[in-house]
Amino acid sequence: MQQQTPLKVLLIGDSCIDKYVYGEVKRLNPEAPVPVLDYKREETRKGMAWNVYNNLSAFGVNVTIMTNKETITKTRYIDERYNQQILRVDDEVLCLPMKDSIPNKHFDAIVISDYNKGFITEEKLFDIVANAKCPVFVDSKKSNLPKNNCFVKINDIEYEKLEEGYKNVIITRGSSGAEYQGILYPGEKVNVYDVVGAGDTFLAALTYGYIKYGKMNAAIQFANKAAAIAVSNPGTYVLNEKDVERLCD
Repeated sequence: MQQQTPLKVLLIGDSCIDKYVYGEVKRLNPEAPVPVLDYKREETRKGMAWNVYNNLSAFGVNVTIMTNKETITKTRYIDERYNQQILRVDDEVLCLPMKDSIPNKHFDAIVISDYNKGFITEEKLFDIVANAKCPVFVDSKKSNLPKNNCFVKINDIEYEKLEEGYKNVIITRGSSGAEYQGILYPGEKVNVYDVVGAGDTFLAALTYGYIKYGKMNAAIQFANKAAAIAVSNPGTYVLNEKDVERLCD
């Protein structure tokens, strides 16, 4: 659903290439007790921060992205018959720290998608949040995060690593939904096909939902519905026009 005046979001984060190699497993390797994947096809998509970018764009948001120039590739080998991931190979490099300044423009929100690959240093993260003049949404693998002037979205495992004192934390709890300030917002009941990238979809929908509704409880429920669509599809799924129309009805 396109906005008459497009929302403007600044997205800062680590990005990668998601590569999917599909095939069929019909036998075990006689050399070792591992499956043999008979190659069929492969797909390549932009992942991590680019997945957040693509999902924000699906809502008609005008997104400015700041991300690493280095190439990180995650290759997943999948038995297509059962959608069973049998191996993931990560080809990683340490990303150079972000040096550019934040654009001196109006943004309706800032989104930080930090996979802790080196692009966003802890100092830079705190600096961006402290100087922001709009809502900030932080999704980070770091264990030391800003406690003020932002919303922190993390999963339940990451939450256990945080110190006490965080108030504006949205904790995603898989199929159970998401928790905010002691209230659990149940997730949609769907057949889960693939969880890859679902957190990015949730983050994008959470940001859009908060700007649209102005209330975190409504934004979380909106994001839960978007994440349910993502996990119902294979691979790094990006919301399409029909998905957005259904969500925004």
